[in-house]
Amino acid sequence: MFINHRQKDWPEWLITAKFVVNNKTYSAIKVSLFMVNYKRELKMRVNIKRKSKVEKVIEFAERIKKIQKKVGAVLRKT
Repeated sequence: MFINHRQKDWPEWLITAKFVVNNKTYSAIKVSLFMVNYKRELKMRVNIKRKSKVEKVIEFAERIKKIQKKVGAVLRKT
């Protein structure tokens, strides 16, 4: 789902996939894997100091939402 034979940015997608999997609350255990391992919630901390970075943050947030939807669909299917 994250890589194909022509993709060159696979490390970026793997990091995102790891974030999504570790941050998802699983119905069987009612907590995220990050909570299980580290006894605290995983938080994405963003410090915006310049307006020029706002667009990149918005793009990143939109990309994360799309990826979370895709990963959620795959996890539900499996």
